[in-house]
Amino acid sequence: MKIQELADLMGLTPHTIRFYEKEGLLDSRHIQREKNNYRNYSDEAIERLRLIKKFQGIGCSLAELKTILQDHDTNTRTNQEVIEWILQKINEIERKKEEYDHMLVTLNWMLTYRKLLNDDPQRAEAMMAELRVRMNF
Repeated sequence: MKIQELADLMGLTPHTIRFYEKEGLLDSRHIQREKNNYRNYSDEAIERLRLIKKFQGIGCSLAELKTILQDHDTNTRTNQEVIEWILQKINEIERKKEEYDHMLVTLNWMLTYRKLLNDDPQRAEAMMAELRVRMNF
């Protein structure tokens, strides 16, 4: 199939697919060049792109993707090494979740404060005073 067909099927852009090829995530198993130099993508390309999207969905960077796909292709990691990587990824996501939870608390406080400025400025000022006490300002 041609690049636009693959892009439409996978919900990607042709630019993204070319980028993956340039970065080595797709190779000759996935892409054949025709005599006119057009790319022709195999069914393996579909499976490869699904795998890429799956790992991107759990927050893998490009560098991680390269390593994961290389390990997948060569089967070089032991099961224990894969388990350790998964545990590290879980810990990373839990740390990020804590950061996001903190950001949400802050944003919700800011929203409440701003709404109170409109509706009840005295309560808004009391809220700000309480924050200053807690923060030792």
